[in-house]
Amino acid sequence: MRIAASSSSVPFLFPLVLLAAVLLAPPPAPAQDREKASIVLQWLPQAQFAGYFVAQDKGFYAEEGIDLAILSGGPDIQASEYLEDGRADFATLFLTTGLQRSESAPLVNIGQIVQHSALMLIAKKSSGIKTFRDLDGKKVGLWANEFQIQARALFRRQGITVTVVPQTSSLDLFMRDGVAACSAMWYNEYHTLLTYGLDESDLQPLFFNDAGLNFPEDGVYCLAKTASERPELCRRLVRATLKGWRYAFAHKDEALDIVLAHMEAAKVPASRAHQRWMLDRMEDVTMADDGAMGVLRREDFERVVWALTDTGFMDATPSYEDFYKGMAR
Repeated sequence: MRIAASSSSVPFLFPLVLLAAVLLAPPPAPAQDREKASIVLQWLPQAQFAGYFVAQDKGFYAEEGIDLAILSGGPDIQASEYLEDGRADFATLFLTTGLQRSESAPLVNIGQIVQHSALMLIAKKSSGIKTFRDLDGKKVGLWANEFQIQARALFRRQGITVTVVPQTSSLDLFMRDGVAACSAMWYNEYHTLLTYGLDESDLQPLFFNDAGLNFPEDGVYCLAKTASERPELCRRLVRATLKGWRYAFAHKDEALDIVLAHMEAAKVPASRAHQRWMLDRMEDVTMADDGAMGVLRREDFERVVWALTDTGFMDATPSYEDFYKGMAR
């Protein structure tokens, strides 16, 4: 089912709930008494991670007694490696990445932030492509590693044969018709194409979510040892993070100010309009259909496990109970 593009999914009660939370929240613990921890994001600062920056700047982590350092990811930083070798206590990862890395390190999911897949392929309407099946025999731009899993699972399931062209961060090849379709995140590259001068009527979005391959994406991970030895820290971190996301969705202009300040500090080029699109789309993919946040559902876990094993990306997978620790409950 197509994810609604409007930002009306935030319950109107959020502001009242947040006001009550502020009035009833305990004062932040003194700095010297806060438990130090760090989290590494899987990319550079942007609205994809607004909830974390908001939770930090609004003092939500401090209220939970956490002195949290937020580490930026990027093209040369693998968040999973930072987690595995102890350079970070927590990391944000796609569910596919967390499961893959669990083969070499005991990683666990303590909070599933993004509930709906934002990964997609985009074709041009002028190409005549209307469905995934129309890609048969065509050149398709795919990102590396785990970003290929949904596409390869779908092609295998539907008997589609494509020529895979490695895709970088550039969309130039697609713009020059070097590929029939390119990979994109709904909250990022799709809007980037619009800023290039294309109109939404020029584009044919192909959502993996519509094809029954809804793979939850950004989640919060840590080593199993951390979850077992510091469970209260994990619970408090997830609680503050979800509070940050709720606040960001209820106060978008303020959240954008915070995100843009972090982007400026990291010397990351920023467009407020693009970041606003990203924040709106993050709201769409983060809010579950029942309004819940932070929960990894068994059926979603099993869907991704099937795709990983069926496409040969994994040989053995952990059980749901071993992998998901449910700190958002």
